[in-house]
Amino acid sequence: MKHPFHLKAVWNGGRNSEGQIDAGGLRTVISIPREMGGPGTGTNPDEMLLGAAATCYLITLAAMLERSAIVPEELTLASEATVDVTNNVFTYDKIEHKPRIVLPAGATAGELKTAERLAYKAEESCMISRAVAGNVLIQTRPVIEIAGGDAQAQEIEA
Repeated sequence: MKHPFHLKAVWNGGRNSEGQIDAGGLRTVISIPREMGGPGTGTNPDEMLLGAAATCYLITLAAMLERSAIVPEELTLASEATVDVTNNVFTYDKIEHKPRIVLPAGATAGELKTAERLAYKAEESCMISRAVAGNVLIQTRPVIEIAGGDAQAQEIEA
């Protein structure tokens, strides 16, 4: 089964103008970011790609945790993207996800290990990550904690 998604866009002027997009649940102003010489109003393709990658990762991780009967007390994510500009060529270089999974007090060593494994597996399973694979380096650096306990930080490069 295929699921179509649609977006309508309007652009008002030249490079340093702004436009609007409407993609159902996403309606916003768009422009080139200020850091790249644009007006910096609304959002931009760089933020939207990061948003797509981060939300896909987070939703995938939540579903995987649920299927494994792990109910975190907290599940948060900080993500960062890097765009390289060399010889006036813009390249989306890297995305780094830093999920924080806080398990309930009394979580077992097995649940900690499963949560950590799923934090990495979610990246491989996310359709946005698969769509940009080979073009954008994606790193996952999860922190798994037990409520009221010490953090166990893990890191890996994908």
